[in-house]
Amino acid sequence: MTLATLSDVLQPAYKEGYAVAGLVVLGWEDARAFVAAAEQEKAAVILQAGPGCRAHTPLPILGTMFRTLAEKASIPVVAHLDHGYTIDECREAIDNGFTSVMFDGSRNPLAQNITETKAIAELAHKAGVSCEGEIGFVGYDNGEASAHTSATDAKRFAEETNIDAMAISVGNVHLQQEKSAGIDLNAVREIDACTDVPLVIHGGSGVPTETRRFLAHNTAICKFNIGTELRMTFGQSLRSTLATDEKLFDRISILQQTEEPLTQTARNIIRNLLSTY
Repeated sequence: MTLATLSDVLQPAYKEGYAVAGLVVLGWEDARAFVAAAEQEKAAVILQAGPGCRAHTPLPILGTMFRTLAEKASIPVVAHLDHGYTIDECREAIDNGFTSVMFDGSRNPLAQNITETKAIAELAHKAGVSCEGEIGFVGYDNGEASAHTSATDAKRFAEETNIDAMAISVGNVHLQQEKSAGIDLNAVREIDACTDVPLVIHGGSGVPTETRRFLAHNTAICKFNIGTELRMTFGQSLRSTLATDEKLFDRISILQQTEEPLTQTARNIIRNLLSTY
């Protein structure tokens, strides 16, 4: 088994200057494609179960699915709960084999966010599981506005919660289809200078590819969450498959056709975060 914690894969990235892809999973086909991509690139991968995924598939099933893929993989695979909103949800993930939980208290006042994140980090660490927290608030494209992360708050948050990774808001937004997010590099550097924890960019699909690579190799950003970019590949592949054969109706036959395009997109994402050229 090559099941790994978030710390297992982010600490080497933090020390050596690269980033690991946190790929948002919605089903079996994409999870399998993401692991295949990581194996072909000989890189670690973080399989992420976000709120949308969990609303469709229960956590016990997702935990088993992620661990099953990890058992057969030749590279480290992290089973990660993305945007857990309660301690009970994080506990359920831990009880069902997840090796990393992200608690999102970013909508709460700073003191409350620290208190709750610290409690979940303690719970996770007792179980040998990693914990990611978020300070500031990463908004949504055409939705909730972001609240940018201040270096002062980030320093306090990192020190008081004992988290293993810290998601920050520096111009990145969720669900952005165009790669046009303007990252505040000065803000990243200020946060980097006063903390010693791996940093995470949520909404990574909207960050230009060259910017991702620069941040991965020149800052403490060690994890990019990518979902929308992969879902767009899935949708395009699905439409193409159905348009090619209007008589095709078998679910397995249809969904299998999405795996190779997803694998190639995931390979490009992973390679970009690892390469220095």
